[in-house]
Amino acid sequence: MSSQVRRSPLERVEYVLIVSTLLLLVVFTLQPLLNLLALSFSDPSKVAGFSGLSIVPDGFSLDVWTLLLQHPNVQRGLFNSVWMTTTSVLIGVMGTALMAWGLSRPGLPGRRLIFLMVLVTIVFEPGIIPDYFLMKRLGLLNSPWSVILYKAVSAWYLIILVRFFEEIPKELLEAAELDGANPFQTFFLVVLPLAKPALATIALFYFVLHWNEFFRSMIYLNDQTKWPLQVVLRQFVIEGDKIAIVGANNANNNIGLAQINIRALKAGMIFITILPILAIYPLILKYFTKGTMSGALKG
Repeated sequence: MSSQVRRSPLERVEYVLIVSTLLLLVVFTLQPLLNLLALSFSDPSKVAGFSGLSIVPDGFSLDVWTLLLQHPNVQRGLFNSVWMTTTSVLIGVMGTALMAWGLSRPGLPGRRLIFLMVLVTIVFEPGIIPDYFLMKRLGLLNSPWSVILYKAVSAWYLIILVRFFEEIPKELLEAAELDGANPFQTFFLVVLPLAKPALATIALFYFVLHWNEFFRSMIYLNDQTKWPLQVVLRQFVIEGDKIAIVGANNANNNIGLAQINIRALKAGMIFITILPILAIYPLILKYFTKGTMSGALKG
């Protein structure tokens, strides 16, 4: 017996339109990224005439990537971004999970008032001036912690986890309690494993938020050795400071890697910045559709 689903003519047309639209969106999304990648690998002497629609390198050269990956500012910025973002994500996910679990418990005293105060922060978020004075009072100016602790617990992501925790069956919690588990064991051994899809989702949100953060770093970090990669990117790409990457000696002598076109340098720098986000999406995506709750009560 054939299990193939028969579609009506109208359903076939709808299917073709949906697939065509999705493929078109994929092309529009990938083409700029592939263009940047091709531009960064093109021969420096041919970059000036490189088309904005081409996705194939014109010639081949590793000069751009050699210069960028060996540059101290890029290496230092990449290291700062990785450890600052990783620390921010760990603090954010754990802090959000702990607070969301407490707010999801009906017996928490003052639960409604606390939740209302959380919602108020969404509407009335403090501006940069009081935030600056707060960091100054805490002694965190020119410290990476002024950036790491920014939105350590996001109200939006907190609401997502609260709603998820509220849907956990009470039978699971009661079974853990009957087995002798204390509240901490119940949270870490029962609740968190069930919440992997939600935790992965907010971890991705926190990662994107902190990886793309540059404004606070510009304001609070005066020491260039503490700058994340985004600030290095802004200095070079937005301000067009080629000397910051090539080096004053090469620029003055007009030799070697200083001949590289600034378009190719910008393309390589932008791609280095977005590459971690492109790499982490496939790793997190499997948790979006994974149904850990289904069958949880089945023995």
